[in-house]
Amino acid sequence: MSLDLLFREHYPGLVRYLTRRLGDRDWAEEIAQETFVRAMRQEHIASARPWLYAVATNLLRDEMRKDARRRARLELLVAEAREREREVTPLPIEREEDARLARAALEQLGERDREALLMREEGLDYGEIAAALELSIGSVGTTLSRARRRLVEAYEAMRAAGTKGGSDVAS
Repeated sequence: MSLDLLFREHYPGLVRYLTRRLGDRDWAEEIAQETFVRAMRQEHIASARPWLYAVATNLLRDEMRKDARRRARLELLVAEAREREREVTPLPIEREEDARLARAALEQLGERDREALLMREEGLDYGEIAAALELSIGSVGTTLSRARRRLVEAYEAMRAAGTKGGSDVAS
């Protein structure tokens, strides 16, 4: 079976399977693409569909382990940042509330989006972010753009909820 035919027949189902496992279609597509890259390198695949799903599942497990390590590193960074915040002079109440909302909005983002934003904020360039998050350089800009949009949406929703509840500190 040609790789083209293999791709057309199995890619949509493989992406659906991975999306259900991960809850993130972009991530699922990346793993599915890597699965087909590996298929391309194989000389012969006896049973294509089971082979593809087995490879994708193994890649998924590897990614989940990497994600767990990334989360642990991020938690360490967050703990260090909180420790540094305690050392800083307290902000006026309005800025404290904005900072609290921003942190809460950041926590609502997916791990990859949050990590990409935090790394960019620390001055990492696209190549460094791509290497750290194991993304292609081309997808870093998309990831950052999506993450910024989601961060603003989450922040604005929280701010609006605070205003409706009468706890708007800016008034």
